[in-house]
Parts: sequence; C-alpha cells; structure tokens
Amino acid sequence: MNIAIIGAGYVGMTTSLAFGEAGHHVWVMDTDKAKITQLKKATLPFYEAGAESLLQELIEQNRLTFETELAPCMEHCDLLFMTVGTPSLPTGGADLRYVETVSKAIGQCLKSYKIVVIKSTVPVGTSEKVKKWIEIELEKRGKSIPFDIVSNPEFLREGRALDDAREPDRIVIGCQSNMAEVEMKRLYKDHLSKCLFTTARNAEMIKYASNAFLATKISFINEIARLCDPLGTDVREVARGIGLDHRIGPHFLHAGIGYGGSCFPKDVKALLHLAEKNQTELPVLQAVDQMNAIQANWFINKVKAKLGSLTGKHLALLGLTFKPETDDIREATALRLIDILLKEGAHLTAFDPKGTENVKTLYPSLTYATTPLEAVRGADAILLVTEWKDIVEMDWKTARQLISRPFLFDGRNALDPVQIRALGFDYQGVGRH
Repeated sequence: MNIAIIGAGYVGMTTSLAFGEAGHHVWVMDTDKAKITQLKKATLPFYEAGAESLLQELIEQNRLTFETELAPCMEHCDLLFMTVGTPSLPTGGADLRYVETVSKAIGQCLKSYKIVVIKSTVPVGTSEKVKKWIEIELEKRGKSIPFDIVSNPEFLREGRALDDAREPDRIVIGCQSNMAEVEMKRLYKDHLSKCLFTTARNAEMIKYASNAFLATKISFINEIARLCDPLGTDVREVARGIGLDHRIGPHFLHAGIGYGGSCFPKDVKALLHLAEKNQTELPVLQAVDQMNAIQANWFINKVKAKLGSLTGKHLALLGLTFKPETDDIREATALRLIDILLKEGAHLTAFDPKGTENVKTLYPSLTYATTPLEAVRGADAILLVTEWKDIVEMDWKTARQLISRPFLFDGRNALDPVQIRALGFDYQGVGRH
C-alpha cells in the first residue's frame, strides 16, 4: 500500500519505519525542511535503538519518499496518517493547532477519496472536528469529494517504540465506514487478531484512559513506597507480591521518583481538562497528578535528612532522560530535581548517555560529565535518577573511592541495597531497606 505519514516526529517516523519494513511504500511529509533534509541523509532527530539503521535500509530500498508539501503525497496515497504533535496548553488541554492545520491542508488538496487516519493523541470528539475542518475547505472550493476519518491511536513506549510498531500488543481502530474498515483490515492483515474496531470517540477515549490508568499504577506504588519507608518494609517485595495477582499484574508497579515523558503527564492533564469542560469531577486522577508533582520534593527531603542544608553541597546527578534508551527529556523528573536543587544552593554534576545535549540547552551552567565515574568524583552524594545500564552497571567499588561522602540515593530502586552497602555506601532507596 502507499501510505502518507504527515508529521515526521517520534510517532511519525517510528510508524513510517514499521510500515516501510512491512513492505509498504511510505511518503513522509513534514514542513520542516531541515528535518526532511536530515532524514534523507538517514539521520533521525531523536534516539531510538535500531531505528536509524532501519531508516538507512529503507532509503536504500526506495521504500521511503520524503516531502515538504502535502499535495505530492496525496497524489500517490489513499491512506493519510496524521502524526503531528498535540502539546499541552496552559489549561492542561491538548493544543490542536497542528491537527487543524493539517486538516485544512487536506481539504485544500483533496481530489479523490482518501482515508484520514488520526494517530496523534487527541481529545474525544477530535475526529468530528477534523471532518468539519476538511469539509469547510471543500465547501470553499465548491467541491463535494468523499473521505473518511479513522481514529487509530498509537501505543508506543519510548525506547521500545520500534518493537511496539512492528508487533503491537493491540490495535484500536475507530471508524464507522465499511470502506475504511476494509482498508484498515488490509493494512493490518498480519495483526487482525489484535485489532479492536469501535467508534472514533471510543478509540480516542481508550488512548487517554490507557495512559491515565498506567499513570495511576505508578502513583499508587509510589505512595505505597512512602509508607514502606517508615514501616521498614521493602516496596519491591510488596510490588512483587501484589503483582502476582492476575487481576493486577506486575507491570508499572516500580516505585521511583515519578513518571515523565511526552505522554503520561500530558494525557492525565488533558483528561482532567476534558472532565472540567464537561462538569465532571475525577478525584482519583487529580490525586494521581498531584502525587506525581510532589514526588520529587519527597525524594529531595530524603537527601536533606541525611545531608542537612544542601547549600554548597556537591551532588552527582546520574541520568537526565525520563527513562532509559531515549534522549527524551520532556517532563523528566531530573528537570524537577535540578530546579529544586539549584534553589537549595547545591552544585550539580550530571551524566546521561543520550540526554546531555538536550539538558544543556536548558541548564548551560551545570557541570556535565562524560562518564558516570567522572560525575561522582568528589561528590557529597550520588542521586541515581534514570536507570541507564551504563549507570546501574558502573564500577561502584571505584565510585565509592571517588566520592567525598558515602551517600547514595537510588531514585529508581535499580541497585541491590545489600551489595551496595557492602561497598561502604549509605544507601537510600524509595521504600527499600
């Protein structure tokens, strides 16, 4: 099939690579000319394991075509995937300006039947808005051309997005047209057993509800970890025990210092905003959002309980991205920690395998190390913020010899307390003893 992907960001390019590898020809369109030039050279604007080498392969196989204009894509493709960003507004709602812009552009270029597939995360009712925006542009042209709108939200985990796009655990398709359903079944013919066909509004809600539920599990176990601290119980064992219940499951029960990234914080806030607009209270999700916002402060209080005033203290910050295997720092807990620690007067040396350059643009005055051992040299305390393999598997015996004081605060419960304490560290985890 000939498929157009409109928006060459993280979701757009990961989706493009998966479709291209599956044998389709993909037309990748983005108005950012510099980005398209970069992509033509097989260079991605983000880090995702295995993605750049696959991009090179698909370019060599002529499975990808890159454009900065929509019209050429629409000439060749009947499936138009919308993968533009929907960032948060100050109100917490989703900013649909890019969705609206693309919708209007489609209406201005439409010459024959197309299926417009919304893969971006959008509020319930957006599919109807997209349909209206396209129809308005057609009316301006005095045209009556058929088209269908499909909601097909993405469920990609950063750091594992390519695997998720290749082998999704489920595919949600919201449409009401028989023709669109037939084409979507043809597209996903190798994954039909994983497909849920429903309405567009249901599909839009499924995406938000999924992320909100996972965020809830994270905030719940973080709250349990807080209680484990004074009780002397181990949250990892508690999580393992409750995760054995098949009704609960083990996933997203890893206590830490809060969730981040481009999805959970944004989508929880968007759902709360949607509820407010519809005069509906969501006290559980309000608590989830609040709990996540203050988890970093709780962690810093653990540091202060050991070190006292942080003014003038040298702290090593290990990990800057919101999770390992990505260079994404959006809503990363590390950024909240940096803000708090700088206000407390601490001196910070940071290390991250992939996120350093992105953080440098926000905090150019910090000291940045090229290795974790370099970061910890002379530190009064180590704060493990992101569980990168480079950090977790570093030479901790040497690290103990390099630091000035023995304090280690494991914000991801990534280390073995017994082994680390045996090396002479004063280990502090999140709800661990």
